[in-house]
Amino acid sequence: MTPHPKRKHSKGRRDRRRAHDALTQLNTVTCSNCGSKRLPHTVCSNCGFYNGREVIQVKKEKKASE
Repeated sequence: MTPHPKRKHSKGRRDRRRAHDALTQLNTVTCSNCGSKRLPHTVCSNCGFYNGREVIQVKKEKKASE
């Protein structure tokens, strides 16, 4: 048989256990080339620039309406 708790844990004890479960907001910076938001120390996924120079070439998608 599995063990069962002998007494109910209080709300304070439960909440202290969950104190570190809160989500934290990601830190974002603006790209110096295109101005979109990106993670720091990463290549911009919108334009492919990092530290003022182009690192990867990003292909532009053509619209299907034309």
